[in-house]
Amino acid sequence: MSQPPTRRRVLGVTAGAATAPLVAFGPLTRAAHAQAITTAEAAGGVLPAQPAWTVRPFGLGEVTLGEGVFRSKRDLMLDYARAYPADRILAVFRANAGLDTRGARPPGGWETADGNLRGHYGGHFLTLVSQAYADTREAALKSKLDHLVTALGECQQALAEHGSPRPSHPGYLAAYPETQFILLESYTTYPTIWAPYYTCHKIMRGLLDAHTLAGNQQALTIAAKMGDWVHSRLGRLPKAQLERMWSIYIAGEYGGMNEVMTDLYALTGREEHLAAARCFDNTALLDACAENRDILEGRHANQHIPQFTGYLRLFDHTGEERYAAAARGLWSMVAGPRTYALGGTGQGEMFRARGAIAATLDDKNAETCATYNMLKLSRQLFFHEPDAAYMDYYERGLTNHILASRRDAPATDSPEVTYFVGMGPGVRRGYGNTGTCCGGTGMENHTKYQDSIYFRSADGSALYVNLYLASVLRWPERGLVIEQTGDYPAEGVRTLTFREGGGRLAVKLRIPSWASAGVTVTVNGTPHRGRAEPGTYLTLNRNWRRGDRIRISTPYRLRIERALDDPTVQSLFYGPLLLTAQSPEQQFRTFSFYKDFTLRGDLADAIRPTARPLHFTTHNLTLAPFHIGDDAPYHAYFKRYEPVIVFGTADSGVPNRARTDGQTFLDALWRQAPFSTSAHFLRAVRSLADRWLAEDLLTRAERDRVITAANDANLRR
Repeated sequence: MSQPPTRRRVLGVTAGAATAPLVAFGPLTRAAHAQAITTAEAAGGVLPAQPAWTVRPFGLGEVTLGEGVFRSKRDLMLDYARAYPADRILAVFRANAGLDTRGARPPGGWETADGNLRGHYGGHFLTLVSQAYADTREAALKSKLDHLVTALGECQQALAEHGSPRPSHPGYLAAYPETQFILLESYTTYPTIWAPYYTCHKIMRGLLDAHTLAGNQQALTIAAKMGDWVHSRLGRLPKAQLERMWSIYIAGEYGGMNEVMTDLYALTGREEHLAAARCFDNTALLDACAENRDILEGRHANQHIPQFTGYLRLFDHTGEERYAAAARGLWSMVAGPRTYALGGTGQGEMFRARGAIAATLDDKNAETCATYNMLKLSRQLFFHEPDAAYMDYYERGLTNHILASRRDAPATDSPEVTYFVGMGPGVRRGYGNTGTCCGGTGMENHTKYQDSIYFRSADGSALYVNLYLASVLRWPERGLVIEQTGDYPAEGVRTLTFREGGGRLAVKLRIPSWASAGVTVTVNGTPHRGRAEPGTYLTLNRNWRRGDRIRISTPYRLRIERALDDPTVQSLFYGPLLLTAQSPEQQFRTFSFYKDFTLRGDLADAIRPTARPLHFTTHNLTLAPFHIGDDAPYHAYFKRYEPVIVFGTADSGVPNRARTDGQTFLDALWRQAPFSTSAHFLRAVRSLADRWLAEDLLTRAERDRVITAANDANLRR
């Protein structure tokens, strides 16, 4: 069966010519919904938190990034937001509405005068500027945003009054005629049409962000009219027709239309907006994920991931458990079984077989959009069920994929972000992506780093510290200002200081699952007695005062992760950081480590630090943290080669055989490290050799040779 063309390939042509537990989340009652709308209006348009959420976020303007890598990358994107001409973004909309384009050229990429996805990039740009303004409160950004919204309102009005052809409803707004939507209803396929509702989603999402993040009331008015138009088109169609539309590859891709329509309903209270959200039920996949039946293989990853954030939002407003179960199910099918070392998923935009990691490594893995949407889903799931696993995944994807997706160089004419991030040997990252889907989400990624550093419990009694990024939290309702200092992602101590306010508060510190080298937590210099268990939250519940300090030390150590389908294909980490070997070679590099181990059994015996922070050497190669945004060729995975049972210079000559689970003799031995003495080491070797003999993995003679080599070894501590 031939591979369908990816949007990335089309762009290239045109340019050249563990199941999460089922938890019953609480529904949103009609009275609670009315109260939420009232709260939103009082707050000046901020999208309300839902009563079903046990955990709630802080606004972008309530958390300020401190100095460090995240802020530097953010600043690069802020410069792009400030400098990029608004009229270039508006050109395709004005042209479609018959208005003067003011001589502006469209951005390019897929955002061209005749592109079938034109208009989507403008939606992302609205979100970019909205987020940038919410963070910085710069008047110039607000002026640019208001200019964009006003112009889009003019386009919507012009289309309604004298569009050619005239839209079916006066709420229609797009950068092309309604034709694509009409053709989709007769099942027209890609690339005759691209993803019209995907484009609609980006525009509506940008408008709602302009309203909720920057207080632009007209943006809500425009979006509400668009929502009316969506309902007018889809509300009359039979369910079977809708489901067939959403099953079409790319043409039926609708992004997060169910999410944005539900968010619109949360702000307007208009039932037709909620009804339109439910028109996007993709029932076959929805039901499969709700029932934990994995049918993802061969499906377009980013076409489907955002649907599930929408289902979770629909659950908030309908109380239908299958929506929530489906969101949890999809997450568990992707975050782990289909996740590469950097936190991304997919090969050539497609989901592959469950567990197929080593078998799918090439130059087109991990579409950046997919990670953007997986992080959104993780965040929303956490609001309902504060499980550290969601934030462990979030940290991995944010640090090793999203942070790595922005080139470390200034640019005001391009977002300079990645599309695919290859995981195969000797690949390079490609940056740019003006006008593409990943160029759009990429603009958003780097202006909202702070949105998940801290959450709060619904009743305000607890503060969740999810990410250890230098930042300042301002919590007006509690009168608190808390500063976090540290140099993440570099290794070091993180300190939380109560700068203003105090009172009884449960501070919940995420203890990362990778923190196996011991975690130390002190309060005002006194060690906390509670056990800091990796993969959980440690709670410090006390009456806090101004000046109180919490110190969290999570030492980094080198570790490997094995590919699910081939344990000899491995990746290297230093704490949370993916390390990549710098090499242009197109074949896997082979690494052997056990021969260099001492009694402590640590990879640090075989991998040496360099003078440059977070850089190492092994096998005559440099290992660098992947978040550094350059275009050097790299190897994210290597081939582990440990053919013989050897201890230092003592070679037994016995093959290092593996069990059926892929675990070799040396794997099993060094998993027991550190060894306190040579005698301890010898006992472990003898015991394991006897077991391997009993399992017919060693002969009697081989067992004796292994024990002799262990006796001859002179492994230092």
